[in-house]
Amino acid sequence: MSSNEVEKHYSRGDLYQVIMDALSGAGIDIANLQPEDLEPIEHFHGRGVAATADLAASLALSPSDEVLDIGSGIGGPARYIVRSFGCRVVGIDLTAEFCDVARRLTDAVGLSGKVEFQQASATDLPFDDGRFHAAYSQNVSMNIADKAAMFGEAHRVLRPGGSFALSEIALGDGGPVIYPTPWSEDGVHSHLLTESETVEALRQSGFEIVSVQDNVSATGQFLDAQREAVARDGAPKLGPFILMGDNAKEKGRNTAQNIEEGRARPIEILCRRA
Repeated sequence: MSSNEVEKHYSRGDLYQVIMDALSGAGIDIANLQPEDLEPIEHFHGRGVAATADLAASLALSPSDEVLDIGSGIGGPARYIVRSFGCRVVGIDLTAEFCDVARRLTDAVGLSGKVEFQQASATDLPFDDGRFHAAYSQNVSMNIADKAAMFGEAHRVLRPGGSFALSEIALGDGGPVIYPTPWSEDGVHSHLLTESETVEALRQSGFEIVSVQDNVSATGQFLDAQREAVARDGAPKLGPFILMGDNAKEKGRNTAQNIEEGRARPIEILCRRA
């Protein structure tokens, strides 16, 4: 599937207004948005802001660092890192609408000076060699067939010794992945590797593996907590489901089933440019 088709999968055309309407409906003053108001929506990956916090902590960032977010979505992780560590973040995403919404939300919460978003491909980054102190990517490579190009580009734009944190859905051994999921309606543009294949692809791109973490248990606990919250309080008004379109509930159910049955496995890999 082409990059245009992947972009079409994520685009809605009215996403910024959909987000503003959802925030307003949840009782949030959208004329006076605070960064934390966006947290339930803006972390478009399993375990939400907690996953972003864990990944960011693994990078050991300092305020003088410039960090690359590969597949920045609507900008939640980038804004979190700016607020938490004081460094500068550049985000790239294939989906033009995500980049536009990311800029507008960043403006709305007063963080524009430290965050920049560009439309670009993870397999052809528009940056000089060795520019960034660190890089990360969350739930992006599932849509990328050419992992060698993605990982090779991440390696190229990092400084020697720079860290790359990859948080992704890997292919499990529990049977075929059930679709639709947040990253694919039917599996056509889903390109999952196993954990060992992902590690090997990173090594082949020149990375030194620092750690590999299986997040199945943590994700299971997160899913259980979500179910308990829904049973207690009813369906939430805010969540990343706002980004998923009309069949968001089905995508969410399938993702949970895929993980719980071992069809897919959330993993996190920290590696370094030697």
